Amino acid sequence: MDENYTRLDDDQTERQLLAGRLNMLFRDRHAHAYTRQLMETEARMSREAWVRVTDASDLVHGDVISLRTTVLGQILEIRELQAADRRRQTVISELLRIDHKRSTETLEFRTALQG
Repeated sequence: MDENYTRLDDDQTERQLLAGRLNMLFRDRHAHAYTRQLMETEARMSREAWVRVTDASDLVHGDVISLRTTVLGQILEIRELQAADRRRQTVISELLRIDHKRSTETLEFRTALQG
């Protein structure tokens, strides 16, 4: 008989444990639902942030390409201006040489005429 009571006590204890677990799960379902909602919100926000970062990266890449094109164009223009400046300097040097030669010849003619 003691064995039957012990078995009944064990069954009742097991039922109480199961009922306690069930009650705990029932009480915690709101917390679990809130946690699930937080995780879904975080995942959505993470996806949205990734899209924004990717878009921003694409925009920056486009800006970099545009700036690179501008800089290359300016470098080409600078080289053309430097070449034109060298040509002008050559012309100026030649004109100065011719002017000096003319001045020297004029001085020689004056000296010859006076002399």
